[in-house]
Amino acid sequence: MNDAPDNVAMVLTPPGAAAIAVLRLCGPGVAAFLQAHFSKPPRAGFCMHGQLRDGETIIDDPVVVLAEDGAWAEISLHGGPWIVRCACQLAQRGGFRVLPACLPTPDAAIGPTESPLQGEMLAALPLAKTQLAIKTLLAQPAAWQKALAGRADVAAILQDESLWWLLHPPQIAIVGEPNVGKSTLANQLFGRQRSITADLPGTTRDWVGEMANIDGLAVTLVDTPGQRQTDDPIEVAAIAASQGKIASSHLTIEVLDATHPPQRRWPDSLSVINKTDLPAAWEFSQLDALPISALTGAGLDQLRSRIVQRFGIGHPSRPRWWTPRQKEILARALSDPSALRELGV
Repeated sequence: MNDAPDNVAMVLTPPGAAAIAVLRLCGPGVAAFLQAHFSKPPRAGFCMHGQLRDGETIIDDPVVVLAEDGAWAEISLHGGPWIVRCACQLAQRGGFRVLPACLPTPDAAIGPTESPLQGEMLAALPLAKTQLAIKTLLAQPAAWQKALAGRADVAAILQDESLWWLLHPPQIAIVGEPNVGKSTLANQLFGRQRSITADLPGTTRDWVGEMANIDGLAVTLVDTPGQRQTDDPIEVAAIAASQGKIASSHLTIEVLDATHPPQRRWPDSLSVINKTDLPAAWEFSQLDALPISALTGAGLDQLRSRIVQRFGIGHPSRPRWWTPRQKEILARALSDPSALRELGV
């Protein structure tokens, strides 16, 4: 087996994020490794389903894709930790240097690309946690070619941070007074029961953070305890701990209760009036707030749309930046359009 130092292997998918784990092999030893351990001769450019073997032991039945030039192969494994670990150990014994998980993917695990921009696209793919993020990222080389063939609106592209947010999930905190329905709303946005709910103030005793998919935008959604004065030492500690999460969030969703006038407000928040399925106890029609019912789901589609709009998510095929290098080039291109050539489209 070829044990040249430029044979490298790396798991491209973040652990626990998907049911499939992609192991990428790069280097001159790819063909020999597949011949020794994969049950079918792979065809360049085709997805081949077969068995990955370690001697007589079947590790998994993955799908293998081999590059046209044979310089790399991707093995799509079932994502269990035992399978991934065994495949990496097999690659290491086969002469591949297994790179530690690192996002974005280092150049050594990508291999040759048609352009620097395509290389940055491939490096960022493991950061894409939703179908929209993947679709938008894959569209970028063609989008940039089209933009540079005409007159690219550099200022508009520079201001568009949407692809950065698609790849780096923003943190959103749900805030409000006790018993306004924050946890019920969080569970609706999570798409499952994640926060404990009850018709009692102080049910949430600590902040709860988890990934949620908001119309294609992955976000870290933080459900915080109701903010109030209390003598309960555990609740006091939980409220204090949640302040840091609220302060570090990229967006706060302020939940107000239609059945109880608010005693405090959170400025610069996206405001919603919850419990609109019940008789209102105060006048809120003049507020810049979205009426919803977290219990029935009314208004939640509009809320998801507003969240996505806050982060500028739009049509996948328009050109965007997603690396600090690209952003720096665009900033210089405001006064020197020739700098765009450095993008390497």
